[in-house]
Amino acid sequence: MEVSVVTTKGQVVIPAKLRRKYGIKIGTKIQFEEEDGEIIMLPLTEETIDKNIGFLGTKGKLLHKLMNEKKVEKEL
Repeated sequence: MEVSVVTTKGQVVIPAKLRRKYGIKIGTKIQFEEEDGEIIMLPLTEETIDKNIGFLGTKGKLLHKLMNEKKVEKEL
């Protein structure tokens, strides 16, 4: 089990072991979901997106379009 402390700004350090395992790098966006009284953190990496291709029946087109839009936003 990995443990971290919440700062006064509400920030949490994700342990290095978990960052490596899930491909979380500087700038990786994290999606938060709440389910059955638990907080779930999902890194929005290329790998995560590729695993979820087909979820909406668009064969990944929608997800890749979203990723491209996010890249454009970063460049602005």
